Amino acid sequence: MKTTTARNILLILLAFLGLGALGGGLTFMLSPDGALMGMPVSVLDHSPFRSFLVPGIILFVVLGLVPVGLVFALLKKPTFDGAERLNFYPDMHWSWTYSLYVAFALIIWIQVQMVIFQAVHWLHTFYMFYAVAILFVAVLPAVRNRYKQESAADTAKTARINA
Repeated sequence: MKTTTARNILLILLAFLGLGALGGGLTFMLSPDGALMGMPVSVLDHSPFRSFLVPGIILFVVLGLVPVGLVFALLKKPTFDGAERLNFYPDMHWSWTYSLYVAFALIIWIQVQMVIFQAVHWLHTFYMFYAVAILFVAVLPAVRNRYKQESAADTAKTARINA
């Protein structure tokens, strides 16, 4: 698979997740009683929450703003020291690593939902496979190679070759 094609699939997956979570999170923030989503607050009986406000904020930020921001970061590859501090893969650009983090956050989000709701809906299964798809595409060699960081030795070697 071409590097650009694989990268574009990752961008689409993150954008779709982010835009959907922004919409869902905003809906819950605007209607913490769940009325706009058609969800009764009673589904939260086995949770620490009495309304959808806090889950809406978490959804909006973690699975909404972060993936949308990652789309731009994966395109531009900006430096961001704060993000680098939490980058478990220092040989990779932080935006690539955070793509993995988002997939795991989605898995955790869905698992917590299933425990709280004490049920499994077809959407839970869909989003579990969706998270796996994000992970799968992100670890494709074509994508990994695109976000691999150059070491100081590689940078010096490239400078000598270009001189």
